[in-house]
Order: sequence, then C-alpha cells, then structure tokens
Amino acid sequence: MTNHYKYLILMMMAVLGSSPLFAQKGTNRTEPPKLPSKGICAHRGAVEKHPENTIAAFKEAIRLGAQMIEFDVRLSKDKQLVIMHDTLVDRTTNGSGYLHEMTLRELKKLDAGSWKSIQFKGEKIPTLQEVLEIMPDSIWLNIHLKGGKKLGRKTAKLIVAEKRLHQAILACEKDAAKKVRKVNAAIKMCNMERSSSRQKYIDETLAERFAFIQLKKSRENDSLAIDIARLKKNGVHINYVQAETPNHMLQLLDQGIDFVLTDHLTLLLDAFSNNNQSYSSQNKNSTLNPQ
Repeated sequence: MTNHYKYLILMMMAVLGSSPLFAQKGTNRTEPPKLPSKGICAHRGAVEKHPENTIAAFKEAIRLGAQMIEFDVRLSKDKQLVIMHDTLVDRTTNGSGYLHEMTLRELKKLDAGSWKSIQFKGEKIPTLQEVLEIMPDSIWLNIHLKGGKKLGRKTAKLIVAEKRLHQAILACEKDAAKKVRKVNAAIKMCNMERSSSRQKYIDETLAERFAFIQLKKSRENDSLAIDIARLKKNGVHINYVQAETPNHMLQLLDQGIDFVLTDHLTLLLDAFSNNNQSYSSQNKNSTLNPQ
C-alpha cells in the first residue's frame, strides 16, 4: 500500500470518527442530560400488568414514558444488591423464606413472574447492576434502600461507579444516609426516617439537608399547602405516595408536588401528558394572540 492510500484511509477514519453517527454514546456529552421537573413515578415499575420490581416491569415503565421509576434494594446473604420489596420472597416468587438468608445464586433460581401472569414465567429477581444497565439516563431513579449502613455504602458505591449521580435518589433512613454521605456527599437522598408527625418529619428533613421528601396520602391533613410551600422555600423536592386517579394526581401537581407515585401508570401518564399539551397550547395561543 502506497503512502498516498494510507493517507486517504487515515483521513476517512478521522472524519467518520468525528461523526455523531459513529461516535460512542456519551463521548460528546459535557454535562448530564436534563431531567424532568415534574411527573409520574412508576411504583415498582409498571405493575398493572407486569410483576413488580422486575426487568419486565421496568422496561414497560420506560416504554410508557415514566418520568421516575421507584424500586427497592436489599442485600442477599452473600451481600449482593438485589431488587425486592418484601423481606420474604413468598409473595412475589415461587420460593419461600427470607431474602437475606439466600445467596444470589439461590435467588436467581426463583421464578419472580408467574405469580402475576403465565406470560412472565421464568422472570428473575434482578440485581441493581442489571437494573441500571437498562435505565436511560434521562429519568429519575427512586431507589428505596431496604436496609442500613452496609446497604447504603454498597449502593452508593455502585451509583458512583455507574455514573448515575445526576439521576439517582437514594430513599433511606438515617443509618444508611450516613454511609451514603461518606461515599459521596453529592448523592441525592430522600428522607425515609418516619416521625411521629408530618411536621417533625419535615423539620428533620430540612435539618439533615435531604434533597427529597416523600409525603404520604395516609397522613393527609389541612396543612398540605402550607407544608408544600415550606418545603419549596427550602429547595426540597417532593414525592407523594400515592395517587390512583387523574384528578387527584393533577390536583397534587398543581399544589406543588413534584412526582406522584402510582400503581396505575398508564392512566396517570395519559392524563399528565394531555394536561401538559393543553398547558403548552394555552401558552402558545397566549403568546401569539396577546389580549
């Protein structure tokens, strides 16, 4: 091969390498993607028709367009980060016993899908690593830690290693929060240390400088509007558990709630999308035809 042809090949490689079509994902990104400021959170994934806390449920939530996905993390017997809400595997698998008494290998042998529908037969209990691998970097990840210090430290390290700092929210109690902050103080956390009253819960959230709080429908009272205003004034983002009707969801968002957790994802996402389109249309018409 002559020097002339070698030169041409090198030039072509340089051009193709600089093209967005051939560039590796993320290589041209200088800052994290913009995340939704409001929206609907898929509680344990798209659980209406999919088995909760599984890859199938998370993929469906992503496909439907959830702005946030919530899921639960526990430690197995061999200290692996696995996704499950309950302490026992009985309700959501064909197995029996405490998750923390089983190794990851034992847990992977369980069927975590058939209880929901035969079409999900063979669905496995996922690890946190496996879940992160399918998640886009443009939605919020509401990661509920079902454990203390060891779980907090291991989860925080994985979040940092997988470059998910911009979108991960570790929902945890005080013990886990202390370890999370030691790993990386920039990790966003949601206060899950429940108190005797909502006012005390808010006081502690502000004192400990949590980025998020999770308000509960079961603790609703006449002071919600005042509580929201106080949290917003202090820069705290608000998750709400939970709304199952479009009217309730829209009312919460109008009051200042940021993300509404739900088990009826399709219904609420449709209402949220239609409401946003209507709002955008009104703004556009107002701009084009000022009164």
